[in-house]
Amino acid sequence: MTDITLHPDDLFVPLPGDEHLPGSRGEHLLQRAFGTADRANRFYRDQVLDHLNDEMREFVARMDMAFIGTSDAGGECDVSFRAGPAGFVRVLGERWLAYPEYRGNGVMASLGNISENAHVAMLLVDFVDDLIGLHVNGRARIVDDAELRAVYPDLPAEFERGRTPERWVVLEVVEAYIHCRKHIPRLVPVDRTRDWGTDDSRRKGGDYFGVRSTRTAAR
Repeated sequence: MTDITLHPDDLFVPLPGDEHLPGSRGEHLLQRAFGTADRANRFYRDQVLDHLNDEMREFVARMDMAFIGTSDAGGECDVSFRAGPAGFVRVLGERWLAYPEYRGNGVMASLGNISENAHVAMLLVDFVDDLIGLHVNGRARIVDDAELRAVYPDLPAEFERGRTPERWVVLEVVEAYIHCRKHIPRLVPVDRTRDWGTDDSRRKGGDYFGVRSTRTAAR
């Protein structure tokens, strides 16, 4: 078995000829190892931008969910789900997005990671109409609601059940590119009541995976 694991000291040194390509040194090395460099370069050339074009901005503005990937300073990763009314991820320009952070369970896993490591990956998927996804990778910072609202006064002021953001994650776009539709399932929305901001354990899912009950029984 060939070991193609990169040493940490090599991670930020571009391979010869790849200095101006999107993506990581690791992906470029594997493209060469597995013979996919030509296909990858076509994708970089045809689909990857360092900003959001008009079509991407329109797409973001109608999405009602997003998946957020973060990691801490040591590289330990977390993926979190965010949802809200269509357009809850706000387009602030061709190179800037923001999404709200509300009062939650107090863990602040994503925000904690961002405070250590500004690199964030966002995936938005249209499961209903166009069956397509958009990756947005970039650098983030945490901004208090009042601070961001002073610069962008058109941010939403009314939220269901009086639920207002405590702060925002502002993302500077580094890469934006398509996620192909071939394996995206079509989902059909159904009417439901969403208990935005609830602290009711049952409405939040309770002890669905049995962790609390198992630990309680073991005491």
